[in-house]
Amino acid sequence: MRREVFARRPEGTLDLDLCFGCQSLWIDQFESSQLTPGATIELFRLIHDHPRDSAQPISASSECPICNARLVLTHDMQRTNRFLYHRCPVRHGRFITFFHFLREKHFVRSLSGAEITRLQATTKQVRCSSCGAPVSVEKDAACGFCHAPLSILDADAVQRTLAELDTAERQAIRRPDTVAASFDALLEARRTEQRIGRAERESSLGIDLLHEALSLLTARL
Repeated sequence: MRREVFARRPEGTLDLDLCFGCQSLWIDQFESSQLTPGATIELFRLIHDHPRDSAQPISASSECPICNARLVLTHDMQRTNRFLYHRCPVRHGRFITFFHFLREKHFVRSLSGAEITRLQATTKQVRCSSCGAPVSVEKDAACGFCHAPLSILDADAVQRTLAELDTAERQAIRRPDTVAASFDALLEARRTEQRIGRAERESSLGIDLLHEALSLLTARL
């Protein structure tokens, strides 16, 4: 794992351990809420810069780095968002994938039925943002392997985070006129034949909606 330093609220810094090989991070029960908006944007950039093309699956025998206890797979929910993580049984922390961390923070949400219908008009197959498996948009609304629902970066949640940036951070990070994670903006980009052709050449699995949305967001920050 690689240790990265992020800004802590109300002040100071905190260290997060990130594993780009399995697209996950180790976080304790307090650190998630202590990330500043600016730190969250920086985390977006890191996730985008390390796509899951070569991601390794999380071992079922993973151990807590503090006490070496076997981590327990846990199903959880925040409002309407379901997410998964592996937790230490004595609460030293939890190991959570980038995808499920973003779902927990409500930066990623499931596509609505109407959005799936609109997506079907432009794309036949996508990549699961959770495990990377191919998903047929015409047949499925969730991944057949890990059962994660088709998801997208939530434009409103990102907009709220950007709005919380203090004056100094807003001057350093140019706020986009429109949040790039907007679903309509993503679909409009997919209608460009050249871009669709390039995506198909790069991967036979189809596009990753979350990675493409992060690409649009980070390009404007």
